[in-house]
Amino acid sequence: MPVARLPVVLLAILAMSSPAHADIVHLYAAGSLCAALTEVAKAFEAQSGHQVQAKFGPSGILKDEIAGGAKADLFASANMEHPQALSGAKKSGPVLLFARNKLCALVKPGLKVESAGLLDRMLDPAIKLGTSTPKADPSGDYAFEVFLKAQAIKSGAQTALEAKALQLSGGPASAGLPPDRSVYGWYVAEGRADIFLAYCTAAREAKNQNPAQQIVELPDNLTVGADYGLTVVLGASPAAQSLAQFILSAAGQGILVRYGFAPGQK
Repeated sequence: MPVARLPVVLLAILAMSSPAHADIVHLYAAGSLCAALTEVAKAFEAQSGHQVQAKFGPSGILKDEIAGGAKADLFASANMEHPQALSGAKKSGPVLLFARNKLCALVKPGLKVESAGLLDRMLDPAIKLGTSTPKADPSGDYAFEVFLKAQAIKSGAQTALEAKALQLSGGPASAGLPPDRSVYGWYVAEGRADIFLAYCTAAREAKNQNPAQQIVELPDNLTVGADYGLTVVLGASPAAQSLAQFILSAAGQGILVRYGFAPGQK
């Protein structure tokens, strides 16, 4: 399924007039979007009169729920593949690239780590390396892309990193978290990971809650970007199309940028 990059014709299709009555939009969205899309939803509600009921979680799990018939009108994923799977199965419309992110290393306080030496630190047997769960959570898939890139730098690195990676978050059996706590920051604060490969936006949130934690950028040869895809589920109300349009608008994109995301369009 080809990816639509906000072409004028698709935005015109999504454009809706002011609603005759208020609807409830059921938004399923990646956990990394929680803070940003909560603010987007509030702004949309104030402007449109519609209501948004949001469910945030690992994109892969949400995709499976939607495919299984869950009541969802709009799906905002931390990758393109999951919404493309729904679109390809004729369960949703076109997939729009609406935001970009990338991975960073969230590091426990006091551990000396620099970008240039990050790979050696991750390979150190004494270091607990945390990731999210691949397949269930795109953050885990992106982390394993980092491991693949590491193989080109140091022979055997991919196998070693995959073997030692602690898939702590984003899976069906992941530990429950205290309310209003950054998932990655909590795992580091609890000592379950010394280095956690996480979205840079999420690492920033973790550091806001745990100021002593460190954010280390991946070196260029390990950098992995994350493209976020948006799709309207077939049969959704016109209000869902209006919310999609709002997320793609200058107002919606501005909110996402304030939370550290890059715009969908370069």
